[in-house]
Amino acid sequence: MEFPRHFGPRPVRALPEVDGRAPGYERIEVRILSPSIGGEICGVDLGKPLDDETLAEVRRALLTCKVIFFRDQDITPAEQVAFARRFGELEVHPFLPEGEVPEVIRFAKDETVKGVENLWHSDVSWRQVPSMGSVLHAIEVPEVGGDTLWADMAAAYEGLPDPVKERIDGLQAVHDFAHSFGLMLDADALAEKQREFPPATHPVVRTHPETGERLLYVNAIFTSHIVDMDPDRSAALLDFLYRQAAIPEYQVRFRWRRGSVAFWDNRSTQHYASSDYWPRQRIMDRVTIIGERPT
Repeated sequence: MEFPRHFGPRPVRALPEVDGRAPGYERIEVRILSPSIGGEICGVDLGKPLDDETLAEVRRALLTCKVIFFRDQDITPAEQVAFARRFGELEVHPFLPEGEVPEVIRFAKDETVKGVENLWHSDVSWRQVPSMGSVLHAIEVPEVGGDTLWADMAAAYEGLPDPVKERIDGLQAVHDFAHSFGLMLDADALAEKQREFPPATHPVVRTHPETGERLLYVNAIFTSHIVDMDPDRSAALLDFLYRQAAIPEYQVRFRWRRGSVAFWDNRSTQHYASSDYWPRQRIMDRVTIIGERPT
């Protein structure tokens, strides 16, 4: 199959907005950050328990915008965990370093530890039951650099040529941690973790369980191959599908400040942490919410 080039406007579903704000919210304010994806939430203190009505509006904003941001959140790891837990059960990551509590992952980068999250991906897609979403809190950030980008994978799917959509409908792909986190392990430790976390098979195109959107669900870090396809054809098709996340029309880019929080839907987005700040310090805490098996 040939993969055509594209020129001109891309078909994306524009977020509803009036003067840059999403309509229909009473408890919060949602400022739209790009035509396709991303909203900044105002009027919420994540350090305090949210009432059910406010929580419902935050959830609606997440489903609509796919990634939402909060500024000036002076919260503790326990408060971050308490907020994330309102959306589901939390995971403990088997490979990444813990923060102050087991559910918190601490990403600490400086002159001795470089950022390596600069490939488009969806968190823990290698799990049999992957993530619903992630909540990331900025502890220390550089004055320049260290932005994170998110891509709308519903828009990425909609923008595919019809012959490609027909080709990938019903395909399954294998997701495996071995060629990412597995590189940190010796042979015995890798074999043990592979028994604990065998490769997962997920649809190439999944359906969002809450919005019904069709979503492109393969990523360059964790997807290894398409099931029952010639390896060369699988690699070529996956390479084309991976590149859809890199299209700017489908993206939002976030400039971090200390105390900023990002909450994204791992089912409908991929993200890319720009590693342009080395050797400056960047410290982030992440909590991940367990989702459901993709269908």
